Amino acid sequence: MAKKPRPKQVRVCLLSRHPVVLHEFQHLLSHFDFAVRAQRLDSADSTRLRRAPVYVLDAYGPRPETEVLIAGILDRFPKTRLLVLAEKFSESNAFPFLRLGAKGLLTYEQAREQLPRALQTVAAGGFWVPRTLLSRFVDSILSRLRTRPWVSGAAGLSRREREVLEALLGNLSNKEIAAKLNISERTAKFHVSNLLAKFSVQRRADLIMLCFQTQPPAS
Repeated sequence: MAKKPRPKQVRVCLLSRHPVVLHEFQHLLSHFDFAVRAQRLDSADSTRLRRAPVYVLDAYGPRPETEVLIAGILDRFPKTRLLVLAEKFSESNAFPFLRLGAKGLLTYEQAREQLPRALQTVAAGGFWVPRTLLSRFVDSILSRLRTRPWVSGAAGLSRREREVLEALLGNLSNKEIAAKLNISERTAKFHVSNLLAKFSVQRRADLIMLCFQTQPPAS
């Protein structure tokens, strides 16, 4: 029997101002199937960075510099995935990172346990953001948007799937979706589960995040 091909290694670039941080997380990831490159930062200049599918950025230092670096990386490499590490996260520092396009947030303590799984999830197109923080961010998105977000790839959905997606992006529960579309709650749950699978995300909030981060800039 032919052997199954090994999964392709995820290429990761670690970015930090501190050699100790780089060494710790490079050593951690060396026990897993990642191709890791570590680079010490001495400024917020992203032009000297080489392309990588996934970046892990240590946000130690002034937040404006971190935001400039995130914006610069994602402007140069729009398809790259970016995960941010910090001592702690709150709405004041996490929300700007998410608005800029970060796909994952981990404290240093969480990263020591969760970084390998978080990288696999982010590299596959998902998000790794604490549930409570993500929920508050999604609420802030929906309360500010004048028009409902949409998502790239929706054109390939059936009419019913598009209806469920529109309701889901309105932050309706399965019960509310069922009542709005005159279907059973079980059917609504079935469609929601299918939509999450089609867009390679695990949570409803992830799908709203995906829509928000892929919106074209306002003209």
